[in-house]
Amino acid sequence: MKNYQSFTEIESDLKRLDLERKIALEEMKLLKTDFKEDLKPSNWISTLLNVAGKYGFYMLMKKFLK
Repeated sequence: MKNYQSFTEIESDLKRLDLERKIALEEMKLLKTDFKEDLKPSNWISTLLNVAGKYGFYMLMKKFLK
């Protein structure tokens, strides 16, 4: 526990903690927005197409090497 010598130290710490809380809240809002973006079906489709393309290329190479 911190011992304070004056009210200005207390006020300074309270302001700092309030700013830290506000920053954390804004970071959480950004994470929420990013999470919503990741859950959009358009992102799923592009990921699936990418995986399917890699798998198709692998199968094509496998046939050529036989």
